[in-house]
Amino acid sequence: MSDRHDHHHDADHHDADHHDDRHSDRQHDHQHGPSLARAGERHVRPLTIAFVVIATFFVVEAVAGFATGSLALLSDAGHMLTDVIGLGMALAAIRLATRFEQREQGHHTFGVYRLEILAAFVNALLLFGVAGWVLVEAVRRLSGDPEVDSGSMLIVAAVGLAANLVAFGLLREGAKESLNVEGAYLEVVADTLGSVGVILAAVAVRWFGWWWADPVVGALIGLWILPRTLRLGRKAVRVLLQAAPAGFELDRLRADLASIDGVVDVHDLHVWTLTSDMDAASAHLVAATGTDHHAVLDEARAILSERYRVDHGTFQVEPDTHEGCHEITW
Repeated sequence: MSDRHDHHHDADHHDADHHDDRHSDRQHDHQHGPSLARAGERHVRPLTIAFVVIATFFVVEAVAGFATGSLALLSDAGHMLTDVIGLGMALAAIRLATRFEQREQGHHTFGVYRLEILAAFVNALLLFGVAGWVLVEAVRRLSGDPEVDSGSMLIVAAVGLAANLVAFGLLREGAKESLNVEGAYLEVVADTLGSVGVILAAVAVRWFGWWWADPVVGALIGLWILPRTLRLGRKAVRVLLQAAPAGFELDRLRADLASIDGVVDVHDLHVWTLTSDMDAASAHLVAATGTDHHAVLDEARAILSERYRVDHGTFQVEPDTHEGCHEITW
């Protein structure tokens, strides 16, 4: 999990000469728990079922939306299209990660774990696009008196609600573990509420003659999903920019590492998220002359894992006589 890089100085060569002997008595466990591919495999079956259900009903709802002239149905179908794409990308990310894990990594030293985050980011962009189109179309329709087949609209919306509830139940648990599954889950939640809205709009048009209910409900569906889309997009961007995990106390970690016996300085400290539930960290630890670098390394790894729940850390332990590392400041 963590690596010690000795510099080419006489004192460090002496320390490295004894590395093998001492390493035999103090083996470092480099296992990081289940990989993304293995962890994601348990989501494949519910994702696949949800994909088939939503994809099938997307076609039904899109055709019905155009046939009935209902913007609410078309809005819901648009969200379902992003569900289909999102679920498809989620499945593709897991499959690719599994396939990649079975092969030599080559130039992809971190694997293809970021595919999950890219999929979540694309989902957010698609949702923004669909919501924008619906809002513009709703404003346009409110200026007229569109004809809507409320009877067919009601039947399709009811079936759509059932389909969304099935997908909702399938993805609920996975959304707690995976950002990508969470993205698909949020879209399904939006579609579930959207189907309820379409049913109410159909009732309003059919029994009360409120034709404006259809574009208003369509616009409300678009407005409802925007804050959740913004949240998903923000989380994906944070990961892509390699920002520290939200709420992570970087200064506290720096202080904890500096408090290790023999450590006189901590620099080049970085903490970032690779993908859902997979954080990583790296740092240079400057140790006083005569300090046991192995003890420093073990303590640093324990602090990172036990106090901050970060299981992948890379530490470079440097003697305080070494010069040059501070020249790199990014």
